Amino acid sequence: MNLTLAEIAEKLKRLKSAVIFCHMRPDGDAVGAAMGLKRLLGRCGVACSVACESVIPEKFRFLPDMDAFSAPVDMDAEAFIAVDSSDENRLGKYGDLFAKAKKVKFNIDHHISNTRFADYNHVDDVSASCEIVTCLAEHLGGVNDAVTATFLMTGLSSDTGNFAHKNVTADTFRAAAYLAERGADINLVQYNMFKKQTKERARLFGETMSKIRYFAEGKIAVIAVTKGDLERTGATSDMTEGFIDFPLGVDGVEVAACLLETAQKKFKISLRSKGKANVNEIAAVYGGGGHILASGCMIGGELEEAVDKLRYTIVQHLAD
Repeated sequence: MNLTLAEIAEKLKRLKSAVIFCHMRPDGDAVGAAMGLKRLLGRCGVACSVACESVIPEKFRFLPDMDAFSAPVDMDAEAFIAVDSSDENRLGKYGDLFAKAKKVKFNIDHHISNTRFADYNHVDDVSASCEIVTCLAEHLGGVNDAVTATFLMTGLSSDTGNFAHKNVTADTFRAAAYLAERGADINLVQYNMFKKQTKERARLFGETMSKIRYFAEGKIAVIAVTKGDLERTGATSDMTEGFIDFPLGVDGVEVAACLLETAQKKFKISLRSKGKANVNEIAAVYGGGGHILASGCMIGGELEEAVDKLRYTIVQHLAD
């Protein structure tokens, strides 16, 4: 069932307890939406915890209360709420639990590929799930503290590339202004999300970008990070967040792809487009999805095999 935010809010306010789930390998939008909603519902008297398959990446440690991010799942909770997840599979090891549990289930998300997998869904193709939660807050008494505002600003900033991507609208800026008025520390968020990095990440970034490969007369750019690259540089996989933006910025490139080796013969694919290709359709070929200009999927096989599959599929979807 698809509900308005006002209808979602009324049902949430009636709860006594809930577990908020976010996707594996969480990004800033998942973290911000989950922790921001936790605080909003807590103020309404709903006891909440946040569950995630993954350990919180170090880059988010600048935010408060991060030790509470990946709590054990409270099976006595009245409801399960998924945020920023297009389907149950994105919840990783918690996917089956979410699908099979006899709970009231909510799904709040901004991916066009969302499967509407809960009892109550609100899916809107906006810049970030945190934009939706910010609007939801107006039906939950508003954002009244700087910590909640900063959580939600983290997601807005993260999923818009610091308000530089094509998914930014006037409503996105209105949501950001609302959060800034309520104390969101945009400077703290911007520095930690887009500037601060370890020496290990800097080394991995340099090596990766020195090996960009181009296809289709320079319209396609591909980068790859293997487990060997991570071990050699001392970097971790979460440090690759944002890598995809660099090859997409190369003049003439219309689609960029980043292959991250997560296990032997298994690659996590990030896809970005400037507009001449719908990368949601490209990702869907391999069981993934996301947005028209930003999507992801998984591909198996050797590195060169995965690159060749991607190159072929992207060419088929690239407009002249």
